[in-house]
Amino acid sequence: MMASFGGALAGGSAAPRRWPAWAIYLRTMGLFCLLWYVMSWLTPNKLLLPSPIDVASAMRDRIEDGELIANATVSLTRLLISVSIASLIAIPLGLAMGTSRLFEDLLEWPVELLRPIAGIAWIPLALFMFGIGNGLPIFIMVYTAFFPLLLGTAAGVRNVDRRLIAAAKTMGVPRGTLMRHVIVPAALPSIMTSARLAVAASWTAVVAAELVGAPSGLGYAIEYYRSMLDTPSVMTFIIVIGVLGFLCDTALRSLSAALMPWALSEKKR
Repeated sequence: MMASFGGALAGGSAAPRRWPAWAIYLRTMGLFCLLWYVMSWLTPNKLLLPSPIDVASAMRDRIEDGELIANATVSLTRLLISVSIASLIAIPLGLAMGTSRLFEDLLEWPVELLRPIAGIAWIPLALFMFGIGNGLPIFIMVYTAFFPLLLGTAAGVRNVDRRLIAAAKTMGVPRGTLMRHVIVPAALPSIMTSARLAVAASWTAVVAAELVGAPSGLGYAIEYYRSMLDTPSVMTFIIVIGVLGFLCDTALRSLSAALMPWALSEKKR
C-alpha cells in the first residue's frame, strides 16, 4: 500500500501542465475584450469608449474600402525607408566611435546634445523645412532611429573581447578583414538590439509626425476620423498601429535568430 502511495506521489503529483502559448494569449485577449465591453457598457457616452463590437465593425468597413491597408502600407514604407537611411549613417559612425578614440571625442558632445531632444520636438521646424508630405515624417523617423543605432553599435564594438582583436592582429589580419570577420560579428547582438529599439522609436514617431505633417498614413487617418467624431475608426487604426509594431519587432527577433544562431544556443544553456 505504501509502495503504491509512493508511486502515486512520484507519478501523479507531477508539476501541473502549462498552457500552450497560444491558449494563454487567447485567454488574456478574451479577458481584455470582456473588460473592455463592460467598461464601454458602463460609459454613457459611446463616443468616448465604443464597444469591441463597434470597433470590429469599423475595422471591417475600413478593410473593405481599402483605407486601412493603404494607410498601413504608407506608414510601413516610411518606416522601412527611414530605418534604412538611419542604419546607413549610424552603424558606420558607431563602428568608428567604437574603434577610434578620436571619432568618439569628436562625436560625443554633438550626440549628447541632440540625443535628449525628442524627434517630435522638431515637427514645428520641420514643417517649415519640408512642408506637408513624405519629407517631414521621414526626417523625424530618421532622427529618432539614429541615436539608438549609433550608441548601440558603439557600445557593442567596445564590448568586443580584446583578446579576439589581439589574436587577429598577431596573425596579421588586415584592418578591413578584422572589422568584417571579428568586430562586426561580435558586436552584432548589440547592433540588433539597438535596431529593435530604433524601429520601436521610429514607429512611435511616424504616427506623431503623420498627425500634423502628412496627407496619408495611420497617424493621418487617426486625426481625420477624430475630426469626424468616428471613435470606432480611430480605435481601429490605434489597434493596427499596435499590431504592426508587434509584427515588426517579431520580424527583427526572427532576423536576429537567423543571423546569430550562436547567441540563441547560448541563451538555451
